[in-house]
Amino acid sequence: MNLKELSAILKLSQTTVSRALNNYPEVSEATRYRVKAAALANNYRPNTRAKNLATGRSFAIGHIISTSKRNEIVNPIFADFIAGAGEVYSRNGYDMLLSVVQDVDEERAYREMAAKASVDGIIVHGPRANDQRLVLLKELGIPFVVHGRTGNDETDYSWVDINNRRSFQRATEFLLDLGHHRIALINGLEEMDFAHRRREGFEAALINRGIQADDTLMVSDEMSEDVGYRSARKMLENGNSPTAFLVSSILTAIGVRRAVEGSGRQLGRDISMVIHDDELSYLRNGRDIPIFSATRSSVRNAGQICAEMLLEIIANPGQPPQKKLLETELTVGESTGPVRPNSSI
Repeated sequence: MNLKELSAILKLSQTTVSRALNNYPEVSEATRYRVKAAALANNYRPNTRAKNLATGRSFAIGHIISTSKRNEIVNPIFADFIAGAGEVYSRNGYDMLLSVVQDVDEERAYREMAAKASVDGIIVHGPRANDQRLVLLKELGIPFVVHGRTGNDETDYSWVDINNRRSFQRATEFLLDLGHHRIALINGLEEMDFAHRRREGFEAALINRGIQADDTLMVSDEMSEDVGYRSARKMLENGNSPTAFLVSSILTAIGVRRAVEGSGRQLGRDISMVIHDDELSYLRNGRDIPIFSATRSSVRNAGQICAEMLLEIIANPGQPPQKKLLETELTVGESTGPVRPNSSI
């Protein structure tokens, strides 16, 4: 069925039907409801090419992913974010344009998207301090939302982020309350804003208790199982090893657990660990009882919120930047316990 046929059934002009389907404000809510119900009942599918010409939109959202440098976004966590965002795009008739490029080609990719008008907006991933991509997107006039923050003025762009600093401060305080003083931080790459904030929260909790942070117990690297294993193994072989770990990802935590068990210690009894859990759909942190004590926040939910925010900005241009700070939930699992009397604290 085409637009002309649907209009004939409804006894409305093609212009009115098109505007109702595209949520134009001048069409009454009752008419929009009647048109959409008829479209659904008659299995109407809009002609995408005609829709784009009529509205001046591409009905696509861009995601540009850089891979030439070590980057936290090139890991399985990205899949859950995209799944969440994709659900919102699908409901609203949008497609996703995903471009994977080398760092040196990143600016060119953004400029090509703008020149071809191939997307109506962009979600920026893996923000770094003073990220120049935001300057470029403002120059190009493309609506965008940042998943995270850049460490500079957070009032002049739209973003969705978790409270990384507060999250890791609370997690460190929890371990300190259990009697742990030698706490290791296995963090993401601290050139990334989220990892920098997590380290700030970790160090703030120690300072508040009068404890000096030990550089030998802090690692900044890719969030992978291998990094977790190698980093923890090296620390545990030290004569003054940590009694607890604070880890930035469940992927890294699996490696830490392997190192702990390989050293003859038991996680939750001899060594404690708190992780950040992105609530990955394919890698759950236990069922009824969490395997790891964790600061929890769904990255899939973050994808949904970013997509909804961006579509709102596209539909209503000129509004002030939107900001959403999500708090994490600290859950106690099987990986933490009081420091043991014979442990070095």
